[in-house]
Amino acid sequence: MLGLAVGDALGAPAENMKPSQIRERWGRIEGFVEDEPSGTDDTEYALFSGLMLAEHGSGLTVAHVEQAWHRWIANLDEGPFRGAGFSERGTLENLRRGLAAPISAQHRHAWSDGLAMRAAPFGIFAAGRPAEAARLVALDGTVSHDGEGIYGGQAVAAGVAAAMVGRGTDAVIAAALSVVPEDSWTARSLRRAVATAQRARHDRDATRLGRERAVRSAVVIGGYPWMDLAPEAVGLAFGAFAVAQGDFRDSVLTAVNMGRDADTTAAVAGALAGALGGAGAVPGEWAAAIGPARGSCLPSMEGYHVLDVAELLTPSPGARGGRGARPSGGDGKDGRESTPENAENVPEGMEDVPGSATERTGR
Repeated sequence: MLGLAVGDALGAPAENMKPSQIRERWGRIEGFVEDEPSGTDDTEYALFSGLMLAEHGSGLTVAHVEQAWHRWIANLDEGPFRGAGFSERGTLENLRRGLAAPISAQHRHAWSDGLAMRAAPFGIFAAGRPAEAARLVALDGTVSHDGEGIYGGQAVAAGVAAAMVGRGTDAVIAAALSVVPEDSWTARSLRRAVATAQRARHDRDATRLGRERAVRSAVVIGGYPWMDLAPEAVGLAFGAFAVAQGDFRDSVLTAVNMGRDADTTAAVAGALAGALGGAGAVPGEWAAAIGPARGSCLPSMEGYHVLDVAELLTPSPGARGGRGARPSGGDGKDGRESTPENAENVPEGMEDVPGSATERTGR
């Protein structure tokens, strides 16, 4: 979860940009290029899915997902929803019109990377069980996605599940491919990206820019207007992860500097590399920049910290069922305190469970 948030914040300024535009503006991005980096919809929707999964666990159903969308998003006032993807906007419109899943996913962007960007919590929860991670994330996706959009989420969730138990880059990639149809666009894109990354990695004459170009060219459809395609974003993220051999810094920066939907590709690459290397693999200065969510896209997620939600997904000895997190307060990067409105966002029955950022130690 921390890797996802870091990748999201690093990639956000480069979203929808070409590599040449990135180089013209910043040279090569090697760290945060904004004074106050923050996550986007990728982080906030991952928090949303993580909290929902923590509440229901393996008993999650499509009905639970639909109820969570209504309670935490659709039934609220319009709010900012800045940066929400087309798939999320289409889903909200359908839910507000009274449509139910899977009809709520019948919009023009059901193939987007909106599920892939929030899939990491399922891999964390189902650590070592890629098939279970894929099953659960498909339930989440049924409300908002279809076809390739769901396959993208399944590949990411399964990859994170394998990475969580340290199975290595090849095993992580194999896990992702094992849960999606072999002849799907997502599988083909992922295989092309990884094969290209492996060739580039063994080419002694290849430069860092050359490797990035090779992976990008293997996946991106030139001239296609949409940059949030799940097969493309997932392919680029796994390609970045493969060319960096799972190294966190290199995985994330490779994804960022390839542009396109850079916040999502870097968030996915960061989730994979973070799950493989652990929180210690994330550079300290990057980790320190991640504060509680600002609620810039999902107001109901304001104040929640990714580390708190991650702990809810990794059961402690003797723990039973789902647990709840409270919004973090105090000295968050945005300088805001938790508010009564934040507290009301905790799911019913979970209000008294500890989990605030002020209670974390050893981070």
